Amino acid sequence: MASTDPPDVRTDAPRRGPSADGARRGAPRTVPLPGLTLAVRSLPGGPGVPSSRGTPPALYVHGLGGSSLNWLALMAELGGDVDGEAVDLPGFGYSPPPQDGDYSVSGHARAVVRYLDAAGRGPVHLFGNSLGGAVATRVAAQRPDLVRSLTLVSPALPELRPQRTALPTALLALPGVVHGYRRLTRDWTAERRTRAVLSLCYGDPSKVPEEHLAEAVAEYERRLALPHFWDSLARSARGVVDAYTVGGQHGLWRQAQRVLAPTLLVYGGRDKLVSARMARKAGRAFRDSRVLTLPDAGHVAMMEYPREVAAAVRRLLAEADGAPPPPGARPAEPGSGS
Repeated sequence: MASTDPPDVRTDAPRRGPSADGARRGAPRTVPLPGLTLAVRSLPGGPGVPSSRGTPPALYVHGLGGSSLNWLALMAELGGDVDGEAVDLPGFGYSPPPQDGDYSVSGHARAVVRYLDAAGRGPVHLFGNSLGGAVATRVAAQRPDLVRSLTLVSPALPELRPQRTALPTALLALPGVVHGYRRLTRDWTAERRTRAVLSLCYGDPSKVPEEHLAEAVAEYERRLALPHFWDSLARSARGVVDAYTVGGQHGLWRQAQRVLAPTLLVYGGRDKLVSARMARKAGRAFRDSRVLTLPDAGHVAMMEYPREVAAAVRRLLAEADGAPPPPGARPAEPGSGS
């Protein structure tokens, strides 16, 4: 099940580079599209940051309750390998709600496709986490011309027996539950809410530096003031649950089988929302897959272990482009946990 991902909290303080710091300040640029407006974030250059000029394009798609900020650590790690952009899905981050009110997985996928078509940057190396993983899977299956490779971090693909720790997030999809939750937690501070999300999404929340926590709390306060915050969250959660129940050719597992792009699947051994046991099934579903399981990671491995995820991504990029793998890259095991 997808998560209410934290705004941008990382456990790798020594690795934080100037490009990540620069992207944290201020709002991303806005891109008007038919029926919606998307906020898109790029990493500015900085001292010691490799230039992405001339590198292949990449697009990052966040999870439920998250934003483009969730990808800053990995974007900084891959700054010299891809020309990366991260979107705020409609109703999240700095993107306003879609004009048609469609928060389904297909609706979010259409938003991504509209942006890629309008930007003319495809095919891209496409990344997705949680809800964004389901969205990216749908995009790759339906528009293979737009996707050069696919990297999915704890993708929200249907589980027959979800973990108990994932059920509260699924309940957000039920009518009235969000209203009841808001009433029960109306006295909670933004810090308490942020810490609750960290405990759900991180393998070891205690490793989060205090300065990162303070930044995340400030971002959470900003989001809570948005009139559409809770509606976007509830409707997108409902969209994930609805996608889980769809069968036939539109089912997410069937669409995973249709993906032609080489695919990297990343799972966390301590993930409370998407079980690491799904790695084996996903490895079989995607026809050209390799799987990386990080035993101590939670639901947002790209934020907790950006260096390890980036190393696996570099090997995928080399394979997708037909080049030899970078020196020292450790391959992820094809089609199974590693």
